[in-house]
Amino acid sequence: MIGFRFSEFSEELKDETPFERLLKIFLELMTHTSGDFEESMAWLKELDDEHGLTTPEYTLEDFRRDLEEKRYIKTDENNQTGLSEKSEQLIRKKALEQIFGKLKKGGKGNHKTNSIGQGGENNTDHRPFQFGDTLDQIAFTESFKNAQINNGIDSFQMTERDLEVTESFHSTQMSTVLMIDISHSMILYGEDRITPAKKVAMALAELITTKYPKDSLDIVVFGNDAWEVKIKDLPYLSVGPYHTNTVAGLELAMDLLRRRKNSNRQIFMITDGKPTCLIENGEYYQNSWGQDPKILNRTINLGIQCRKLNIPITTFMIAKDPYLQKFVEEFTEANQGKAFYSDLNGLGNFIFTDYEKNKRKRV
Repeated sequence: MIGFRFSEFSEELKDETPFERLLKIFLELMTHTSGDFEESMAWLKELDDEHGLTTPEYTLEDFRRDLEEKRYIKTDENNQTGLSEKSEQLIRKKALEQIFGKLKKGGKGNHKTNSIGQGGENNTDHRPFQFGDTLDQIAFTESFKNAQINNGIDSFQMTERDLEVTESFHSTQMSTVLMIDISHSMILYGEDRITPAKKVAMALAELITTKYPKDSLDIVVFGNDAWEVKIKDLPYLSVGPYHTNTVAGLELAMDLLRRRKNSNRQIFMITDGKPTCLIENGEYYQNSWGQDPKILNRTINLGIQCRKLNIPITTFMIAKDPYLQKFVEEFTEANQGKAFYSDLNGLGNFIFTDYEKNKRKRV
């Protein structure tokens, strides 16, 4: 028995085609499987068998054909099927809608500074013209209205007292590095922590490229080593049999920010555990227990270096173990940054509100 269906009462669902409904599920599955097309289609078939997603008029074969014809998927030289650039951008857009939509509904994320200035972001508030205001700040509709009220239409004239200007908030240009932990613990104990981290990264990337194009976002993943990934690579990130080399991640993040040569810099770090690895003289030094003073001290020293370079680090800890939180507290105190202890559902809210808040202050 399938149960009750309420789709006929939903205007949003009524406007969707069968292809569009399946596409949303497919893209979600591709994120979970790190871009494995065949595995995603196998999962989609299981969901179809259990919940009746398709109809005799529109089958999974029809859906697969439409994916190819509409260029949502592509086949490489090795005959491997994967996402097209069109799909990769759509995944980022949907991740932004999922996370940012929740923020707007929850009334969170609007952290504007009290300081008013020129060259910032306009809002709907107006005030009387003051000496020093520029012409591009003048709200002409309100100013003409005031002139008509104050002087009448027959003897129309505009004076300084009629002028109103649009308020604007000071907004900084920001260079951000987002560090994502891809050590084995991110899928340990049956909890998928990497998929929410990927979604947040994709949403943040889409936010910056569309709303703040002058800002920069570099993404670093760290396991035994650390390396930079491109925005288009985010759906394909997967966890490996790695330890947690936070030192390598921080060193690469600092190097990337150094190249940006921007005075407003910050690091966001998503992790679920203590550092357990570093590289000494070209060899790995590892301690799986995560209590090694050598590794912890190197990590904390990098936090101090970032503080001296005016690079705040915000750590998003997605694990609740007390001994893990104790390390985060020590690291945050050394950097004088911030730390959030979040469950997987709240991760996006924390990162988005903090990013918006940091943009609207002078550093």
